[in-house]
Amino acid sequence: MDYQKYILPHIWNLKPYSSARDEFKGNEGIFLDANENPLGSPTTHNWNRYPDPYQLEIKEKLSKIKNCPKENIFLGNGSDEAIDLLIRMTCTPGQQEIIICPPTYGMYEVSANINNIDLVKVDLTDNYQLDIPTIVKAINHKTRLIFICSPNNPTGNKINRIDIYQILNHFTEGFVVIDEAYIDFSDEPSFLLELKQFPNLIVLQTLSKAYGLASLRLGMAFADEVLINLFNKIKPPYNISGATQEQVIVALDNKDFVNNSIKEIRSQIKYLISELELISNVIKIYPSDANFLLVKFNEANRLFDYLITQKVITRNRSSVPLCSDTIRITIGTQLENSSLIQNIKEFYNH
Repeated sequence: MDYQKYILPHIWNLKPYSSARDEFKGNEGIFLDANENPLGSPTTHNWNRYPDPYQLEIKEKLSKIKNCPKENIFLGNGSDEAIDLLIRMTCTPGQQEIIICPPTYGMYEVSANINNIDLVKVDLTDNYQLDIPTIVKAINHKTRLIFICSPNNPTGNKINRIDIYQILNHFTEGFVVIDEAYIDFSDEPSFLLELKQFPNLIVLQTLSKAYGLASLRLGMAFADEVLINLFNKIKPPYNISGATQEQVIVALDNKDFVNNSIKEIRSQIKYLISELELISNVIKIYPSDANFLLVKFNEANRLFDYLITQKVITRNRSSVPLCSDTIRITIGTQLENSSLIQNIKEFYNH
């Protein structure tokens, strides 16, 4: 793939900012190069030195976990940073377009709007799958990015793999971005396995869900090394803090926590489904490969408001395309899920 053809010329030719840690990569010495405070920090831990701008230790660990060369990994301040950088490196207002498939993750649209890039929306089908004929029809010479979320947010279902292959094979004049934020909860293999086969493929993942590190804000983009180098060229010099890097390095060694979390959340999904099925005002429980359930209720808006009064916070998705009268429920602990069910029953028994 001729990547230069699909990257904005000023980005391709950009000379990146060279930080002090680019010019000297050692860990020992007298550091008088980066205008840091030599006296430490007013905390119990010293954060006075700038962190590794390329997070090499984390990438080494992720390379083994994901079975992916570290040269194919970009780390961002959440997946949102990778989404924004990708749009900025490939799209110019009025010249390129982005295709998204609602209902889907809202930041694709927000990032496109921030960058003033035209957005083409092709709704999912009634069973929340890709509308392949309409997507193919929507692709034109302006199309530069197609975002696909699988498992999808807010619907929870995985997108048919064969349909994603169709898009990857058909759309070769830009990039297909597969957002796998919830892949750890699914039995579907990651599209990381397909990076070598499809040079137009970019895969997004996160440590916010199964790893329980949402507050640390670390997202991952996996792509050809050429694209990863471009991400690194245009990102802020120190986009991942030293505190985040230190905690993530520890977390990546705790496989038991991740595996146990996935097991427990899957168990609680089964519990919630079994309890919700007993409530007559539950219209539909949508299948989920994520850590949440999308549920259609009678009087969904009133139920949502009632749950808030009981300090049970869910997400009302009723205004989202194809999701009328639905509430998205993140899977909680056994106690939290029991309380949710009890409050739903009390609402309908009033």
